Amino acid sequence: MASEVKMVPIPRRGVDYRGKVVLAPMVRSGELPSRLLALKYGADLVWGPETVDRAMIGTTRRYNEATQTVEWFRVASHGQKEPPPDAKENIIYATHPEKEKGKLIFQIGTSDPDRALEAARLVAADVAGIDVNAGCPKPFSTSGGMGAALLRTPDKLVAILEKLVQNITPEFEIGISVKIRILETPAETEALVRRLVATGITGLTVHCRTTPMRPRERAIRGQLRMIAEICHEAGVACLMNGDVESKDEGLKLAEEFGADGAMIATSAEKNPSCFRTQADGGLAPWEEVVKEYVKTCMDVENRFGNTKYLLAQMVPGKAGLHQPLTQSKSYSDVCRMLGHEEFMEQAREADVRRGLDKPPVKQSKKGKSNAAALAAGRQTGQARVKTQQKKALSERGATAQSEPEPLPIASVG
Repeated sequence: MASEVKMVPIPRRGVDYRGKVVLAPMVRSGELPSRLLALKYGADLVWGPETVDRAMIGTTRRYNEATQTVEWFRVASHGQKEPPPDAKENIIYATHPEKEKGKLIFQIGTSDPDRALEAARLVAADVAGIDVNAGCPKPFSTSGGMGAALLRTPDKLVAILEKLVQNITPEFEIGISVKIRILETPAETEALVRRLVATGITGLTVHCRTTPMRPRERAIRGQLRMIAEICHEAGVACLMNGDVESKDEGLKLAEEFGADGAMIATSAEKNPSCFRTQADGGLAPWEEVVKEYVKTCMDVENRFGNTKYLLAQMVPGKAGLHQPLTQSKSYSDVCRMLGHEEFMEQAREADVRRGLDKPPVKQSKKGKSNAAALAAGRQTGQARVKTQQKKALSERGATAQSEPEPLPIASVG
C-alpha cells in the first residue's frame, strides 16, 4: 500500500496548487483583462502582476458598479499635502470578484516583514492567496531589496514569509506562497528551499533559471526534481516555471520532473488560449483571441496604454497591423483597425469614460522627456520625476491605472 502523501493543511479560503497550470505574474501582462482571458481559456489559477507593498499601503478599496470590479486606488497628490481638485485617481490593483473568486493570487513585492503584512491585509479578503516575489531580476525590484535580491538575504525572506503565515493565514484563511529562482549550485538551492518550506507556506514556485539568466536562455531543469522532493517532504506544493508553452506541456513536464503543476508566462502573453488542452480544441486563432481580449478590456475599462501594449504582443507581425496599432489613440481606433464594427458603440463609450475622445494635449519637449522617464510607479507629473531622483523604486507604486502609460518594464519574476 502506498504511503500517504504529506500535505500542509490548505486554509478554508485558500487553494491547493497541486495539479494546476497557472498564469505567471507578469508586469503589465498580468493585469485584469489578461487574467480573465486566461481563466476563460482554462487557466486553473492566475497570478496578478507584482505589486509593491508601498504602492498598496495608503490605497482605498471600492466596488465599481459599472465594471463589477473591486479597485484599490489613490489620488495623485504630486507631492502636495492635499491633492488638487482635478487630481487623477491611480488604480493600483483591480480584481473581478465574480470571475476570479478562488482563482486569484496576489503577488507582493516587498523587502520588509511589517510592510508586507500591512499591504497584504488590504487585499487578503479579496484573493485566494498571497505570493511573495523572490525571483524578479529587474532593477526596479532588486534595487529596493525585493525580488531576486531576497535570494541573497534568506533571513529576511524567511522573516517575511513567517510574518505572513502567522498573521494572514489565521486571520483571512488563505495560504502564503513564494516564487524563487534556482541558485548557482544545487547545494545552495537545497539549503534555501529547506528554509522556505519550513515557514508554513502552502506552495513554492521555482523559475528554472538563475538570476542573471534572461528569457531567451533555455530553462535549466536539472535541480527541479530535488526541489520538488524537498517541498513534498514538508507537504508543500511545487510549481515549475520556465519555457512552458501550453497546459498539456505543463502537465507533462510536471509529471516528468516530479512537480505538482506548472506556470506559463510568455506563451500566455502572446495567446492565452495556450491554457486550452488539445482535447478542448488547443490553441485558438489569434483573431478570435484578440477580439475577446478587446471586448474584455472595454468591459472592465482597462487602461488603454496597457490594452495597446498587450495587443502588440498578441497580433502577429505578419498580420501587417503593427504600424496602425502603434498609431491608435483610442478603443474606437483599435476596433476600426481590427474590423470589430459590432464593438464600435461600446468603444466610443469606453473612450468617453477614459477621456480618450478628447484631442491630445501638445507636450513640450521637456514634458515628453518627463513622460518617457516614468517607470514602475506609472504616475505622472514633474513632481514624480523629482521623486525618482530621491527614492528607490521600491518606494513607488507599481501598477497605477492612469493615462498616459510609459513603456513597459517586463518582469516574469
